[in-house]
Amino acid sequence: MASVALRLNSLLQSPPQHVISTRSPLLARDHLLLSRRAPFPRLLVRASSSASPILKVESIPTKPYEGQKTGTSGLRKKVKVFQQENYLANWIQSLFNSLPLEDYKGGLLVLGGDGRFFNKEAAEIIIKIAAGNGVGKILVGRDGILSTPAVSAVIRKRKANGGFIMSASHNPGGPDYDWGIKFNYSSGQPAPESITDQIYGNTLSISEIKMADIPDVDLSSLGTKEYGSFTVEVVDPVSDYLELMETVFDFQLIKDLLSRPDFRFIFDAMHAVTGAYAKPIFVDQLGANPSCIMNGVPLEDFGHGHPDPNLTYAKELVQIMYGSNAPDLGAASDGDGDRNMILGKGFFITPSDSVAIIAANAQAAIPYFKSGPKGLARSMPTSGALDRVASRLQLPFFEVPTGWKFFGNLMDDGKLSICGEESFGTGSDHIREKDGIWAVLAWLSIIGEKNKGRKVGEKLVSVEDVAMEHWSTFGRNFFSRYDYEECDSSKANQMIEYLRDLISRSKPGDAYGNYTLKFADDFAYTDPVDGSVATKQGLRFVFADGSRIIYRLSGTGSAGATIRMYIEQFEPDASKHKVDAQVALKPLIELALSISKLEQFTGRQKPTVIT
Repeated sequence: MASVALRLNSLLQSPPQHVISTRSPLLARDHLLLSRRAPFPRLLVRASSSASPILKVESIPTKPYEGQKTGTSGLRKKVKVFQQENYLANWIQSLFNSLPLEDYKGGLLVLGGDGRFFNKEAAEIIIKIAAGNGVGKILVGRDGILSTPAVSAVIRKRKANGGFIMSASHNPGGPDYDWGIKFNYSSGQPAPESITDQIYGNTLSISEIKMADIPDVDLSSLGTKEYGSFTVEVVDPVSDYLELMETVFDFQLIKDLLSRPDFRFIFDAMHAVTGAYAKPIFVDQLGANPSCIMNGVPLEDFGHGHPDPNLTYAKELVQIMYGSNAPDLGAASDGDGDRNMILGKGFFITPSDSVAIIAANAQAAIPYFKSGPKGLARSMPTSGALDRVASRLQLPFFEVPTGWKFFGNLMDDGKLSICGEESFGTGSDHIREKDGIWAVLAWLSIIGEKNKGRKVGEKLVSVEDVAMEHWSTFGRNFFSRYDYEECDSSKANQMIEYLRDLISRSKPGDAYGNYTLKFADDFAYTDPVDGSVATKQGLRFVFADGSRIIYRLSGTGSAGATIRMYIEQFEPDASKHKVDAQVALKPLIELALSISKLEQFTGRQKPTVIT
C-alpha cells in the first residue's frame, strides 16, 4: 500500500502529458539556430537519447505576415521569404487554427515533398507544430521525399486525416528560387477554398505558435519514434504508390513491351522527385533497361534546371526525341511528379490530346477501367478533344476551372474517372491528384495493347500512329498555349481589366477579323455536387466555328504574374491533321494578340514558353 501511495503522489506531482509554457517575444529567437547550409531559422531542441513520456508544448509568440494567401496549388514564395522567422510556422499554425479539432486531434497526417532545397528543415518545423497541436501520428517519406501523387495515395491507403506537400511543383528550386506548401484532405485532394480562405484569414491575426519541444527526426532512416502521445514514422516513399499502380495497370503487358528488342523507352525525371520512383517502377518492376532513365537523381536545385516537362524546359529530352535514332516513346515528369509530357519519334502529344487518347483507349488497355470510365472532365482552358470522346462514348462530361481540387468532388461523388489539364496534368480517380507516372504507364499500356501479338520485325504501332488514328476518328483540336512569365503584376492586371471591359461590351455576331463571335464571358463554375461557385476563372472569346481564345493569370508562380493565352481551333479534315499547330493557328494567334493588346500592356514581344 505504501508503494501505491508513493506512486499516486508522484503522478499527482508530475505535469500532464501536454505541458504548455509561454516564452516572451525577446526569447523567441532563443528557440532557433542557423542551418549549416543557409541563413534561415532552424529549431533548436534539447537532445534526447530516448523517447520522453512527456510531450512538452511551448507557446511561441509571433506576428502576422502579409501576403500568405493560398493559391490554387498552395502557398508559393521564394525560399528567402519562407526563411524569415516564423514565416512557415505561422502558416502551418494558421492551418491548424482553421481545421475542426476532429480533423487532426489524435489523428494521422502524412508529410512529404519533392526534395527541393529547404524541405528537410521545413519538415522538422511542420512535425513539431503538428505535435504541438495534438496530432497523434505523422507519416514522413524517407528524406522528406513523397511525390504529390504518392502523398494522395498514402493518405487514401492509410486512411489519414490529411497531409502536407512541400513543393513548388514545376518551379525552380534552390536557395534563390521557389518553395511551397499545401494541405490535402482525407480523400487525398487539395484543401477546398473554404479552408484556404480561413487559413489566410488566420494568418492575418495569428499571435502564437504551438510547438512541441522534441528532437529533430532522422528522416534518412525508416522506422518509428515516439514522443509521449506523438509518433513519427519514416516510411518508404515508393511502396504504397507502387502497390496502387499494380492494381491499376497490367504490368505484364507493359513488361512485354519494354522487353522487346525493337522498342525503346526513355524517361526524364529532370532531377526531381520521380527520380526516386523511376528505377523501382520502370526498371525493377517492369524490366526496362536502367539506361532508360535520364536525370534520375533527385537534387535540391534540380540540377540547376527548371523541372517543367514541356518543349522548352525539357530541352534535353526533346533533342533526343527529335534526333536521329530516337527512342519509340519518351516521357518526362516535373518537380513533384504530378505533371507529364509524352513524345513519340519526332512527335509531340499535347496534354489536351493525351488525356483524350487515354480516355478513348482506357477500357481496352487499362484493367482499372475494364468496365469503362464513369465520366470525363477537363479544365476550361484545355482543348475540346476530350469533349468529343465523351460524346462518342456517351459518358458524362464536365468542364471545370483550372485547379485539380475541382475534379475531386466529382470523383468522390462517383461522377468522374479520367480528367486532365492542358498544363501537362493528367489523372484519374485512383487518387485525388494529377499523376505524372500514371500517365506514362497509361501510354505504355496503350502502345503495349496496340502491339500485342506483333512479332519482332513487324512494324510497330507508334505514338504518332495512335494520335493519327485518334484524329481520324474524332477530328483534331489544334491547340497552343503562350506563357508570358514574370510579367509586371500591375500591367498584367490592367490587361485583364481591359479585356473584362471589352467582354462587357461585346455581343454575339460581333466580327473579329474573319471570325464571328458566338459569346464572350468570364468563366464561372457551379459545382454540381456541393453547389459552390467559382467566379472569374478565365476570359473566353468563343467563335461561331468553335474556335476559342482564352486569357488567364496563373497562380502557380512565386513572383510577378504569368499571363497564359490559349488558342484552339477544330479541324475535321484528316488531310490537314499533319499541319504544324503553329501554322494552323497563326491567324487565330495574331487575333488573340491584337484583341488583348498584350505587347502594349506588358512590353513583351514574345512568350517565355510556347506549348
